[in-house]
Amino acid sequence: MSENFHKIDKDGTENSVETSEEMIRKRIRRNTPSPHRLTPQSSPPRFVSVEELMETAKGVTNMALAHEILMNSAFQVKPYEPEEGSLEKRVKEIMHKAFWDCLESQLNEDPPSYSHAITLVGEIKETLLSFLLPGQSRLRGQIKEALDLSLIQQEAENGALDISKLAQFIIDMMGTFCAPCRDEDIKHLREITDIVPLFKSIFAVLDKMKIDMANFAVSSLRPHLLQQSVEYEQKKFQEFLQKQPNALDFTKKWLQDTSDYVTGGATCTPNSAQLPLTIHNHAYLRLLKWDHDTEAFPETLLMDQGRFLEMQQELEQLALVASVLLIVYNSAGEAISGLPGLMERLKKTIKILLAEMHTRSFKADEAFAAVAEKLCVELRGCLSQHGFSPFPSDRENTLKGQIVAVKSADNPIRKVIDSRIQTYLLGFLESSALRCAPALPGGLTPIGKELEEIAVKLERLVTFNKLVYSLFYHKILQDILNQGKSLDV
Repeated sequence: MSENFHKIDKDGTENSVETSEEMIRKRIRRNTPSPHRLTPQSSPPRFVSVEELMETAKGVTNMALAHEILMNSAFQVKPYEPEEGSLEKRVKEIMHKAFWDCLESQLNEDPPSYSHAITLVGEIKETLLSFLLPGQSRLRGQIKEALDLSLIQQEAENGALDISKLAQFIIDMMGTFCAPCRDEDIKHLREITDIVPLFKSIFAVLDKMKIDMANFAVSSLRPHLLQQSVEYEQKKFQEFLQKQPNALDFTKKWLQDTSDYVTGGATCTPNSAQLPLTIHNHAYLRLLKWDHDTEAFPETLLMDQGRFLEMQQELEQLALVASVLLIVYNSAGEAISGLPGLMERLKKTIKILLAEMHTRSFKADEAFAAVAEKLCVELRGCLSQHGFSPFPSDRENTLKGQIVAVKSADNPIRKVIDSRIQTYLLGFLESSALRCAPALPGGLTPIGKELEEIAVKLERLVTFNKLVYSLFYHKILQDILNQGKSLDV
């Protein structure tokens, strides 16, 4: 799957489709630490040839592609389209128009000229053959016989070519190969009578079918890739490490800093058998609090940095939701306790108003003021509906103030909720081997479902990462702990 998929342009050339590999290259470039960031001490630079660097880059890209297919269940190959209004798009449109105008002009000659049309048929033939599996010899024979270019050329020269009949055969074959989602496209092709628009539409549908086939191949590959990917990623990373000896510097710093945090700066004792595992699990939790703007991400997790950032942002929003709901329910007490549907309505309102909290345009003061106002309106209606007196204005203002205060990272309630989330996630990692989820700490019930989904996602990432890089981690942690012992002596 590391090869580019191509879209055949109507001018007889091939135009690259943006494949998953190119998307991975972009992700790697985005996630690679900037030069201005503080870097730990590294090994002396080793000069390598351009060929070595290119080969290494290719290996890392292929590894990243395989990893992305495996870890991202929604992974799909998407066609490349130039940006609207770009020079590339304008040139492409001009070339396409010129080609189709030329084809139309040839077909309108007396007698018609079919040189361009036969070229198109040849490209279509190769595309249809590419859809076949090795064992589909009967269909292969039908396509080769019906789209025999030498025979078609002879028919054209003798004025006996029926281009509409060829087009119908092509459409029938496309209907045989296409996914059910393309049935409407095939139906539309059968309704087109003009040759030039028909060929235009045939190529458009074939482009879609290529992407469908590529994504089917990806989904079919995923179960087999799981069996091979651990060994494959180990091998590729080892090759990369041999050419770049300092390629674990950020990983070492990540584990060293976590060790210092877990041990409180103290040295370990010889009987600390669980200490390496504890440090390692805490290290993964630290990635959910990472400052992505100033700290370089560990090299061994670079391909998953986007996933860790996504989980981090989800957890931050969930912590705010749980904090606000805890304040509201503690304030209202029994008056709203157990009312069906109320908590979900309140939660939905909070999530909607905080949906943009990680964008540059987000204004925390306005958003939390809106949250406070909306929830108080909801509470007023709920209390009135169930025969309770509304909150006095001073009590309502106090509640609004408590809700707005949650926007601060130092808010005591928010810190308690955040700490309980971390405890739950750590328990999930520690109990993953036993296949039993830890109990949900108090105050997290409203976000329990979402929290478990994130925990499962985290555990999957961590488990796979440990399988691939366990040898590297073991050596680094042993060096860290042994250094602590020697300092203690």
